[in-house]
Amino acid sequence: MGTAKDRFWVWGHDAGCHNAGWGIPRESRMTPAEGAFYLGVPNLIFVRYEGKPEPPFDRYARAFSPLRRVVWSIVGAGGATDESERDAVLRTAEAFPNITGVMMDDFFHAPSAAGEVGSLSLDVLRGVRDRLVVAGRRLDLWVVLYDHQLNLPVRDHLSLCDTVTFWTWEARNLANLEANFARAEALAPSADKVLGCYLWDYGTRQPMPIEAMRGQCELGLRWLREGRVQGMIFLASCICDLDIPAVEWTKRWIGEIGDAPI
Repeated sequence: MGTAKDRFWVWGHDAGCHNAGWGIPRESRMTPAEGAFYLGVPNLIFVRYEGKPEPPFDRYARAFSPLRRVVWSIVGAGGATDESERDAVLRTAEAFPNITGVMMDDFFHAPSAAGEVGSLSLDVLRGVRDRLVVAGRRLDLWVVLYDHQLNLPVRDHLSLCDTVTFWTWEARNLANLEANFARAEALAPSADKVLGCYLWDYGTRQPMPIEAMRGQCELGLRWLREGRVQGMIFLASCICDLDIPAVEWTKRWIGEIGDAPI
């Protein structure tokens, strides 16, 4: 038996990635590892944002060495992906054993003219899965699924993923979190589920209301205890040094309940 904190992750981008375009009140300089340490969270999701950082990734991975588990993006923010990035991530994972999985961010989209809804086709995704054995261990394949994507034909892609992270893009729709999460469970019955918790209402570019923050955190903790989710992610490291109320509330909450047995 572990603790709640063992199941917590921080979503990390390179320092300053959200300084423009999201209504963030000030400029941040916090790195992903600093964000994890500040919140008191032992695990990190690290995702490329607008092409940053560029490979090779070893100097970033070395800074993450004190963290327990790291999941690294092979599909970055905005759904960006290419084979050279995947190659670089797998080379990094060979050298750093705390890298336990790969993340596909912003993976799903409205169907293309050819009917494709993923950044990678099913055939390419199967090939990616076949490559996820490095240094004698298998990396888990993670993906992002948003509440507004539940009506897309995503079931076949989800069936190839080990972990589905579920996100509510606008804070006002957290009122529907329980019903929407049940729909996500039905779409991916065999995958592990992890609840994504925004620390800022990115969908409307406004602060996350404290009551909404409290609601998603307390619900996520209950689902952890019930076994419905295997973890919770707090997004993002690159706003954690700005004295944002939802960040500070979450930091205190993790400190209060983090050692609770799960």
